[in-house]
Amino acid sequence: MTADLAIVLAFLAAAIVMFALNRPRMDAVAVMIMATLPLTGIISMTEALAGFADPNVILIAALFVIGEGLVRTGVAQRLGDALVRRAGGDETRLLVLLMVIVAGIGSVMSSTGVVAIFIPVVLRMARSAGTSPGRLMMPLSVAALVSGMTTLVATPPNLVVHAELIRHGFEGFGFFDFTPFGLPILGLAILYMMVARRWLSERQPVAVPSGRPRLADWVAQYDLAEREHRLRVRPGSPLAGRRLEELDLRATSGVNIVAIERSSRIGERFVGATAATVLHDGDVLHLDLFAPTIDIDTVARRYHLERLPLGDQSLADRRQTIGMAEVMVPQTSTLIGKTVVEARFRTTYGLHVIGLKRGGTPHKGSVLDRHLRLGDTLLLIGPWKAIRRLQGESQDLFLLPLPIEVDAVMPAAARTPYALAVLAIVVVLMVSGIVPNVQAALFGCLLMGLFRCIDFNAAYRSIHWQSLVLIVGMLPFALALQRTGGVELAAGLLLDTVGRTNPHAVLAGLFVVTAGLGLFISNTATAVLMAPVALAAASDLGTSPYPFAMVVALAASAAFMTPVSSPVNTLVMGPGRYTFRDFVRVGVPFTVLVMGVSVGLVPWLFPF
Repeated sequence: MTADLAIVLAFLAAAIVMFALNRPRMDAVAVMIMATLPLTGIISMTEALAGFADPNVILIAALFVIGEGLVRTGVAQRLGDALVRRAGGDETRLLVLLMVIVAGIGSVMSSTGVVAIFIPVVLRMARSAGTSPGRLMMPLSVAALVSGMTTLVATPPNLVVHAELIRHGFEGFGFFDFTPFGLPILGLAILYMMVARRWLSERQPVAVPSGRPRLADWVAQYDLAEREHRLRVRPGSPLAGRRLEELDLRATSGVNIVAIERSSRIGERFVGATAATVLHDGDVLHLDLFAPTIDIDTVARRYHLERLPLGDQSLADRRQTIGMAEVMVPQTSTLIGKTVVEARFRTTYGLHVIGLKRGGTPHKGSVLDRHLRLGDTLLLIGPWKAIRRLQGESQDLFLLPLPIEVDAVMPAAARTPYALAVLAIVVVLMVSGIVPNVQAALFGCLLMGLFRCIDFNAAYRSIHWQSLVLIVGMLPFALALQRTGGVELAAGLLLDTVGRTNPHAVLAGLFVVTAGLGLFISNTATAVLMAPVALAAASDLGTSPYPFAMVVALAASAAFMTPVSSPVNTLVMGPGRYTFRDFVRVGVPFTVLVMGVSVGLVPWLFPF
């Protein structure tokens, strides 16, 4: 062993220890590597920073943006809701559909993002099915990890291995080259989790206080449940064809129209209930009956309206479009001394006041004639866009913490068809090879922006910069190990351990080492380190590099064994109320099964 190799290995050992301790955070370790490794003289500073120009780093960033477009347009959430409806109360069907849908979505977007989206969906599914969330959270994480084995772009390790092949002058993997392995492993995962879920049957969800309100909390505090009604404008109604400002229903009938459902070509949609809004036949009005002496049946007869059941159409359940927010009247407000009507909330802010707290106590009855005072808290209802505009307001109103439900709002729900079309275009371009993958992904980002599925601010926020910096920071290690003979040494040790006459044993050895490293460092960093070793081992054996590269990619995604092996596992640990032992008990046997499938199947499709 040369002195240079000893130095590089010392750096690598230090990095692995810091990764395992998670101190400092992983991207900080990557920056430390880029800053200090050139001091050894083994690589230059330009080479240490070369990863920022790597097309695969740009590709991964672009895929984060495309995935965010799918989130903002509600593609993933709608699939989850459809899953709940289709599965009903059958837990087995629920588990199968959940894992299939999660793996399908994860094949084209970040598995971490998929799990974050589906955690509330799974909690709702568990409540509906009357089962413990712990029986579904582990299948969720397993399916998300298996999704990384289904397509080239499903997870960064696949792209890292693909790039390493290209750097060595080989063709690289195709978009669907992973699918013949991912689908059988997904089937195996479903069968395995049907058995393994029994080990998790007693888990109950942990209530994690967030310090933020919920819409249901406000409905109870302000006593709104009995005030909300839903009525349809019948043909011949005196309301049809008239503007809200001329009707003045608040003063004449003690009702406030807070939202309007209107039929369109793409289904039901909400339109703003502003002073200038004209009512049409067939409109469904969401009313706040704030005057306790007014009878809703009297209102319906007077204006020729049809009463409709609330069901799941109540405003609290239409949180994707209609939201609520609390605001406080600050000392600088020009609204102090004015009534709610005089403040013209509907005209100025596009929102309706449906509740008022003074001294922490909600006011009973109508709030429209109450004069506002310093410190009053108002409950507003209206479109989320109008509520978000209040975040820039500081003089007249101070926006209090938004409810938890705002995190699940799809800002571009109407753009779903465009997002699906863009995704289809990107996949076709990648599969056909008409343009490089990174160019196809960049086209997808531009189209997502053109069709307003995502904006620039959301695009930048969607990129997981920590992952990108980690990849860039680990690439210099691969170069330094190659330059100092470390890759050849590692490949030689592996071959000496398992033997040079049995390529299947070498594949198994690669899988074990890769999965073992994944217990301590991220699967992306593992792929960066192990891909060169796999190709060196193939070169020493005089065989094709593809089976060895594929096994490394599959093993990097097999991060089932501990809660720190992948962010996916970490996310489900709390809601599923799992322990470290749960992941070991479920993950280790399944990892062994995946290794058996991989070692047996890979050489069959990618011969030595």
